Amino acid sequence: MNYKNIVISGGGILGSQIAFQSAYCGFNVTILIRQEDSKSDVESKLDKLVNTYKETIEVMANEGVDSPNWARGISNKDNFNKEECLNRVDNARNTIKIETDQQVALGDSDLVIESITENFDVKTAFYKQIAPLLPEKTVVVTNSSTLLPSKLSKSTGRPNKYLSLHFANSIWKNNIAEVMKHSGTEDKYFNELIAFAEAINMIPLAAKGEKSGYLLNSMLVPFLLSGMDLLANGISDPETIDKAWTYGTGAPKGPFQIIDTVGLETAKNIVLQYQKVPDVFDPLLKKMMLPYNYDGMLRILNEYIDAGKKGKSVGEGFYKYDE
Repeated sequence: MNYKNIVISGGGILGSQIAFQSAYCGFNVTILIRQEDSKSDVESKLDKLVNTYKETIEVMANEGVDSPNWARGISNKDNFNKEECLNRVDNARNTIKIETDQQVALGDSDLVIESITENFDVKTAFYKQIAPLLPEKTVVVTNSSTLLPSKLSKSTGRPNKYLSLHFANSIWKNNIAEVMKHSGTEDKYFNELIAFAEAINMIPLAAKGEKSGYLLNSMLVPFLLSGMDLLANGISDPETIDKAWTYGTGAPKGPFQIIDTVGLETAKNIVLQYQKVPDVFDPLLKKMMLPYNYDGMLRILNEYIDAGKKGKSVGEGFYKYDE
């Protein structure tokens, strides 16, 4: 694995996290965005990540290796060095580039990580746009949480060098990376992505066969939809639904607390994808997803989004958060 120059397409919640974690681990990172007026928003996300990483490092130093708040993506327990970690945070922030010019961003890219909206048509249009600009060496991956790589691969112009690399939110502590190939992916690039995931302090989870929702979201998305379905049908309110789950299972968060963390716009995109149940999903999943009250979910999510309540990142979603 000789990757050096990493391009992240999309500066949203996960895109900015992937970019920051990659830069923290020493890679040259460029965030590719569509419009110049989005730059300040991306800068703000990166600044918040600086604070989050530094605060986490302080907690790790104060509480020691037995801390329940240990962030594996920042350091393993065997060679933790507070000052070195803090320096790496500053270096990451200072070296990340934000670019709107696709040719400039992609010209010497070794790996492009697409982390744009969870929409099949948007993703395929993006791939077709960048395909002529990519060097022969470039490997392209999607951070899609639901779409199958085989359905997207032809639009990249390099299906043998295309696969999925999906991250969990808050990757500095939830440091997993699902690596999923399709039938046309060469094993060489699958193995390279496993190595890259390890190089940015992730735990690679190999998926050698395709599955809608991959590993994590095959379990998580039905859980979130079930919670939203209870609300959409007027069965209960978000706080009570969350309590049913957290008090009943001992889990740290319920469905609406998780939705606030990932963002309500992301939740809306997921609902839209499952509502359509297109051919990118496998037949069993389509059958599972059909009974939900999707219209009710979308109505509620749109009300919150239109009111500016987009989730924890903006201070309010289903819950209010202190800045």
